[in-house]
Amino acid sequence: MKPSARRRLFRGVLYAVFVIVLAAVLFAADWEAIQTNFFNPEVAAATFPDVIVVAAKNTIIYTAIAFVGGLVLGLILALMKLSPVAPYRWVATAYVELFRGLPALLVIFGFAFAVPIAFDWRPPGGSAGAGLIALIIVSGAYIAETLRAGIEAVPAGQREAARSLGMNPSWTMVSVVLPQAFRIVTPPLTNELVILIKDTSLLFIAGMALNERELTTFARDSVSQSANATPLVIAALMYLIITLPLTQLVARLERHNKRGR
Repeated sequence: MKPSARRRLFRGVLYAVFVIVLAAVLFAADWEAIQTNFFNPEVAAATFPDVIVVAAKNTIIYTAIAFVGGLVLGLILALMKLSPVAPYRWVATAYVELFRGLPALLVIFGFAFAVPIAFDWRPPGGSAGAGLIALIIVSGAYIAETLRAGIEAVPAGQREAARSLGMNPSWTMVSVVLPQAFRIVTPPLTNELVILIKDTSLLFIAGMALNERELTTFARDSVSQSANATPLVIAALMYLIITLPLTQLVARLERHNKRGR
């Protein structure tokens, strides 16, 4: 048998296996139970409009706060890691390695409960504020590495050209290096934003008031009240509505960067 014929036969077998497995799943599934427990129209209707005007809105607000805070913190840490002053590099490296190595859930739990008890500290915004501070701290560590890589990716000739024009190192960094670095790291930063949207679901561990709930906490409470899993499906759809356009944007930006090279 010729190699081309073997390849066609192999593809045909793969298609046949796929069709058989799909048919088995379709025939074996209890569609009535799935519809009742996961796609119940009455339960779904009961989640509106709060799932949008409270849960989705809070998810977007928490993400925006955590991302902006993490971006500012990450930029400071990235510049510290590239500093000629060794202690700055040591502190930034230790910070980044520490908080990249810890689970975000553990950090949120610590700032929501352990730190206030240990230092008699009341976080701004209550438990939600404590969770956001933790997200900023964790996201700052990841964004710092992304920005550092972007800064180092800017050709050295750009700095040398700026210096030849009489720019000092600080102004060179601000006006020449950072704008190019941000263009380079826009796709990975957008990806970090998508990850952060999903990480807001971890804020449930801090405890939320009714008007502070994000999508996951809202879905958990709705499931408990209705004894039905439909709110989880609604929350999942809301996450997809928020994140899918961003993931498509990441793919488009990556293709644009490849063409630019």
